[in-house]
Amino acid sequence: MQFLSLLFATLLVVFLLPSFMVAAQTSVITPNENLVLEGIPPIPATLAETVNRYTNFRSASLSSWHPVRREMLISTRFADTPQVHLLKFPLGSRQQMTFFPERVGGGSFQPTQGDYFIFSKDIGGNEFNQNYRYDLVTGDITLLTDGKSKNSRGIWSNDGDRMIYTSTRRTGKDNDFYIIDPKNTQSDRLLAQVEGGGWMPLDWSPDDRQMLAMEYVSVNESYLWLVDTNSGEKKLITPKGGTEKVSYRGGLFSKDGKGLYVITDRDSEFSRLAYVNLATFKHTYLTNHIPWDVEDFDLTEDGKYLAFVTNEDGASILHLLETTTKQEKPLPKLPVGQVYGITWHRNNED
Repeated sequence: MQFLSLLFATLLVVFLLPSFMVAAQTSVITPNENLVLEGIPPIPATLAETVNRYTNFRSASLSSWHPVRREMLISTRFADTPQVHLLKFPLGSRQQMTFFPERVGGGSFQPTQGDYFIFSKDIGGNEFNQNYRYDLVTGDITLLTDGKSKNSRGIWSNDGDRMIYTSTRRTGKDNDFYIIDPKNTQSDRLLAQVEGGGWMPLDWSPDDRQMLAMEYVSVNESYLWLVDTNSGEKKLITPKGGTEKVSYRGGLFSKDGKGLYVITDRDSEFSRLAYVNLATFKHTYLTNHIPWDVEDFDLTEDGKYLAFVTNEDGASILHLLETTTKQEKPLPKLPVGQVYGITWHRNNED
């Protein structure tokens, strides 16, 4: 019996060893069937594992400043999907707030008290994002949208009592504007109907009576509209039908509500930062001295400073502009890299 057991173990090793060798020899990366490879040797899977630490890295991005405290929501991942985390002070430990198998698309604090935040996510990767309210005291999560349509997270009113977002709820394809008080789910209502999927809200006017909206057609063509936040009436403020298509990217009301700050390639090969007078629709260009594209910007709560980013030879350069003098203020030299998602705290300093 002992001899038979030993013989069986020997045979087991003999039969398994070649199988293991075959598996090891075939452990290579198989390219997609659409790729035609000529003269390229097999790439071992172990090579992909070796370079994984260079290609699979974690990043963190700013989602929202707390309106009162010097705290922020950030988006980062510790497992497979990004989630919302709370950071209470510089270099502090991150407190994970959301725990879902799906990716959570950042969060946005209620902008006056900060006692809750809004976040969005889809279900099972279907890309039909829904909006939710997260109450910081209780940890309760409340669905704000219909659970079926595709929705954007939206933008807050200055008073912090309403949000305007887009939803395909009516037709399944048109990005209509909806308005809601996130503390009252029954307040959700259709604000304005539109045609097409390229519509998005940009900013509320200082008195919360109007909203600036964008109609995106292509990377070379977009239009700005004013929408009455009570009636939903729309007014086009950048003309259509010209011989040359114009692109607008982003837009914010000035502090006095008399104009807009926008990024546009109007009359230029570069995307410039401009001020648009809402009475005359005259464009005053603020970055003529910079022969590079402006990519991002934000305005302080008091309207005194504009922070903006230019793409200069592939590197992001941060600038600070005083709105009254239209002169740049010096900034500390930052490391070469990418700057994105710039957001002022309501204290006008950070």
